[in-house]
Amino acid sequence: MVNMPEDAPRAYISFSAEINPNTTESLISVMANRANSRVQQVYLLLSTLGGQNVNGLNLYNVLKGMPFELVTHNVGSVDSIGNMIILAGDRRYATASATFMFHGVGFTLSQNQRLEQKDVYDKLDSILSDQKRIGNIISQDTDLTEDEIAGLFKEAQTEEAGFAIDKGRIHEIREVQISPGCLIISLLFQAANNLIHPFCVTSGDTYGR
Repeated sequence: MVNMPEDAPRAYISFSAEINPNTTESLISVMANRANSRVQQVYLLLSTLGGQNVNGLNLYNVLKGMPFELVTHNVGSVDSIGNMIILAGDRRYATASATFMFHGVGFTLSQNQRLEQKDVYDKLDSILSDQKRIGNIISQDTDLTEDEIAGLFKEAQTEEAGFAIDKGRIHEIREVQISPGCLIISLLFQAANNLIHPFCVTSGDTYGR
């Protein structure tokens, strides 16, 4: 972990949405802009019900490679693949009222879809492959044992922030405290998950972005 000085250039990004191709690329774009602006520290204020595994893993890997210190902060509920996004942070926080929910990888069948034996095996291989990749990330970034990770996959468990801190998923329980004068970016999305219009707020003023 990089220890940044208190006066280091810092930005806050608020993301409260499903994790899908559109929201993932929108967040990556904003993060890339911050990197190009040579911001040294980014706080990601995160609340998500999860979404698509492939996009979550993509986002995790890109965020881990950003050239600034990333602080991830659960400000509501972080569910499903959203847990990978939290783990991308160099420092990871959660508010006292925040929750985490994890479950196994699955797939949704379209109406009247017919599966033969080979199709079932292919789906199972895909599920086990995704769970192995996700499990490896959890293992390297937390204090959870293999048995505990396997237990998370077997049943949907909603845990409070205290459990997450005990197992190293977060480093500290703390409330959001935005430093005066810092850039704040809030990503807004329509119900259909199409980007409406991200906007920036600095020092109490609103600017189109």
